[in-house]
Amino acid sequence: MDEKVRKEKEKRKECLINKLLALKVYKKDDKHLYDLSLQELEQEFNKRVDKAHPHSDMGSLHWINKKGS
Repeated sequence: MDEKVRKEKEKRKECLINKLLALKVYKKDDKHLYDLSLQELEQEFNKRVDKAHPHSDMGSLHWINKKGS
């Protein structure tokens, strides 16, 4: 694997681990966060963010401006 790509993946993993620790997530299925793959960390983070976001079930809200109303 290219050294630059490997470093970017490690940097992304560290970032996700720090964000999950801030959300008080320390383990997943009895595995420490540092033992998870990048894909597993991204899935866990997205799951936590979706639960916390107030509009996660309905998608983005958009204002519609109608002329003449």
